[in-house]
Amino acid sequence: MKTLSGTIISLKTDRTARVLVTRKWQHPLYKKYVKRTKKYLCDYDKDKIKLENGMNVEIAECSPISKRKHFKVVKVVKK
Repeated sequence: MKTLSGTIISLKTDRTARVLVTRKWQHPLYKKYVKRTKKYLCDYDKDKIKLENGMNVEIAECSPISKRKHFKVVKVVKK
């Protein structure tokens, strides 16, 4: 199961958090490190986890919940 860590950027929709995941990638020829970012839609339970914008969270892959939502928020890393 794939787990990623990222920052919450939006909580506008119900039970869905938009998480920005940043990774570093090294160019094979030039050996320069480049930042790549991707936004994931993640499911979470409002009763168990209290989230706010800017929190660092850990997300894990799960079975598809909707068309674009296939990750769940596992835990809050730090506020």
